[in-house]
Amino acid sequence: MATTSIRLDQELIEKATIMAKAFHRTPPKQIEHWAKIGEMMEDNPDLPYEFVKQAIIAKAEKDAGKLESYDFG
Repeated sequence: MATTSIRLDQELIEKATIMAKAFHRTPPKQIEHWAKIGEMMEDNPDLPYEFVKQAIIAKAEKDAGKLESYDFG
């Protein structure tokens, strides 16, 4: 993965640092997380935030091999 340096508002960095500590992330990973949520919300404006959040969690569970099969009916 390539990295690029960008300039960000100091207030955003300070908020990201606080949230990153709370969620055991680095500040850059917190900003990436916010960007991912923002992108998903813009692509799907009719979906509520909680649905988008659960979709991110479900993908992480799938990637970790933690899903169980579900039988309908």
